[in-house]
Amino acid sequence: MTDKKIAVVILNWNGAKLLEQFLPSVVAYSDEAKIYVADNASTDNSIAVIQSKFPYVTIIQNDGNYGFAKGYNVALQHVAEPYYVLVNSDIEVTEGWLAPALTVFDTNPNIGIIQPKILDYKKKDHFEYAGAAGGFIDQFGYPYCRGRIFDTIEKDNGQYNDECEIFWASGACFFIRKEIYHKLKGFDEDFFAHQEEIDLCWRAFNLGYKALYTYKSVVYHVGGATLNESNPKKTFLNFRNSLLMLTKNLPESKIFPIIFSRLVLDGLAGIQFIFKGKINHCWAIVKSHFAFYALINKTLKKRKSPQKPNYYRSKSIVFRYFLKSGTVFE
Repeated sequence: MTDKKIAVVILNWNGAKLLEQFLPSVVAYSDEAKIYVADNASTDNSIAVIQSKFPYVTIIQNDGNYGFAKGYNVALQHVAEPYYVLVNSDIEVTEGWLAPALTVFDTNPNIGIIQPKILDYKKKDHFEYAGAAGGFIDQFGYPYCRGRIFDTIEKDNGQYNDECEIFWASGACFFIRKEIYHKLKGFDEDFFAHQEEIDLCWRAFNLGYKALYTYKSVVYHVGGATLNESNPKKTFLNFRNSLLMLTKNLPESKIFPIIFSRLVLDGLAGIQFIFKGKINHCWAIVKSHFAFYALINKTLKKRKSPQKPNYYRSKSIVFRYFLKSGTVFE
């Protein structure tokens, strides 16, 4: 049994230096929580660092590098607390960061998922790419955030100092009720990493659960500490996983037209990479499509009813951003 309501679970793989840098803030400001590090079979000295410098942190040792999705699915089988907060190893938390989420969970049973305000650790008066002030998607499945649309990131001037319903919460700092996580069978392990949290939020949305952003909780995220955006593998995972997510969650009538449109738009993105001299990223898109085709039958079998038609906020964030210069959330 546990005497805590919330579990802070940090997934780690060869991140000893990140743990030394960022775990102290988690320990200092998380009295309400039991703290875990779920280790994906690290080959560095991560375990020794935790045991020597943070002996009060509980270690969950996975027996392989399972990535983000399966890594958490395996680790969370060993966590008893009723609320989870999944935290990247490159997150600095702030004093009082847990209390607002606990209050929301305790007083609003219809809220299943929560995201805090995520600011940039390197530029603390700006939002951070991975989540900012809460996420949405457009009709074609392109994710964007309040405070970040594609590569345009807003300064935090208090414009998102509110609590509002969002479509997806960032996996960088992701609060979820234990019962909902397991009802949804956790993250889709075929994703390995990237966009698995959007898929999970979409599945929760289809079942009637709500996700909330709260400005009252603030964290700072380094971003790219585990897989930099210049890495073609990240491009591969993002493009493949977006197609898998759409196939699983779109309403029946929209699957073919939206998937076909995305394939075309992905092709245009590949051409853009060529013009920028990023041939490896273009090739990553090509490989992502073939990987998607290999998984399409398996993915179709994962579809669960209902699929709600009102999943998107903007018809095309691509059109608004690139053709109408809509670089700020509205």
